[in-house]
Amino acid sequence: MVTLIHTLADHSNDVNYCAFSSSCLATCSLDKTIRVYSLNNFTELPYSPLKGHTYAVHCCCFSPSGHVLASCSTDGTTMVWDTRDGRMLAVLEQPSGSPVRVCRFSPESTYLVSGAADGSVVLWNMQSLKLYRLGNVKDGSLVACAFSPNGNFFVTGSSCGDLTIWDDKMRCLYNEKAHDLGVTCCDISSQLISDGEHGFRYFQMASCGQDNQIKLWLILFADFLGVELKYKCTLNGHSAPVLACAFSYDGQMLVSGSVDKCVIIYETSTGNTLHTLSQHTRYVTTCAFAPCSPLLATGSMDKTVNIWQFDLKQLCAGNTVENESKVAVEDWSEDDVSAWLCAQDLADFVGLFKMNNIDGKELLNLTKESLTNELKIESLGLRSKVLQKIEELRMKMISVSVTIPDEFLCPITRELMKDPVIAADGYSYEKEAMENWISNKRQSSPMTNLPLHSLMLTPNRTLKMAISRWLETQQKYS
Repeated sequence: MVTLIHTLADHSNDVNYCAFSSSCLATCSLDKTIRVYSLNNFTELPYSPLKGHTYAVHCCCFSPSGHVLASCSTDGTTMVWDTRDGRMLAVLEQPSGSPVRVCRFSPESTYLVSGAADGSVVLWNMQSLKLYRLGNVKDGSLVACAFSPNGNFFVTGSSCGDLTIWDDKMRCLYNEKAHDLGVTCCDISSQLISDGEHGFRYFQMASCGQDNQIKLWLILFADFLGVELKYKCTLNGHSAPVLACAFSYDGQMLVSGSVDKCVIIYETSTGNTLHTLSQHTRYVTTCAFAPCSPLLATGSMDKTVNIWQFDLKQLCAGNTVENESKVAVEDWSEDDVSAWLCAQDLADFVGLFKMNNIDGKELLNLTKESLTNELKIESLGLRSKVLQKIEELRMKMISVSVTIPDEFLCPITRELMKDPVIAADGYSYEKEAMENWISNKRQSSPMTNLPLHSLMLTPNRTLKMAISRWLETQQKYS
């Protein structure tokens, strides 16, 4: 069930893009402005609209913390704004002066990407607000960009139809012709998925284009294999070019907007159409899911942004701990805590925690007494659930907040090994990962690529004990 709950009609020209933080919605337009709204009642914040661009604003995006907003324009600049008071923090000029079509923050806010009409791609350092790396796509304008959830790579899409994968040093790793008439948008799901054929974990990406199609892809990013981009399937339903696509935060749904004036919501796992929304009267140019609210925003050339609400049971952001930005829990902002509450099915507490200014440090210090006496949570069951989730968070964050010794990581999965085995090449691997490697008729070493003289796997009990002792030490420390 999807219900239209609000329509924003403040822009005086086409709406080009919309983006959510955990507490705000930003929209930008051909009218040269960016407008910022509170999610509490969809009223504009006091400093909105943001003015500074001299031509159309094509894209806007929030940093993971929600404290910074970036916008880019035909005027050849990307502007950085403080969302707390609307101050302009920086004007980043594209070196070529070309119109900037898309901008994206990396998951840990270290970098900001800006892509331009001349195909130039700039990676900006967000600490110094200086240019860090510069690249170019082979042909066409750069119109789309998406970061992987771990920040190790990002993907760009061009008007000539190519998808290009770059690492965080701006090295071009892979290029694929994806849409014959040009890519218009791309997005990468926050949820990793397993491919039964190989036993690997893949990032799932969606792309859409002028060919009326939405395509789903699987991306394998591994040091020893390089980058592999696999076509998965095509989602049909639109009768005209598809201009926008976005995953929900739990990765279970994908939304698209099209020149046919329709918005289609798909179930990602099956490709089935869940909802078709047709309230816009002109091309749908943008769509976005909220991170910790059951909300969807769609923008159009009809100058409006529609806000849709899902049945809470159908959509609650799945921003799990593994997909949080690389920020230690104690450094989480109040917005980060709100996103975590939603991911743990505790969305009802978002308002209470915000009212009491609970950030990451406060969250970790919560006790049964403070939940009862300070937050006034009367239900024993709810208190127990919150405390249980906090304890799970402490345990799960060990692998995020502490650097795991490289020898404890499986070279195939790059995850902490549970059942390490020694292969004929002398290297240790996670048993299941290596068995999957061999069962796929691969007779060579994952590390050296040389033939394996034997397929026998020997348990590495010494390494397993070392990992167990290390885990115990980390749990005591935490």
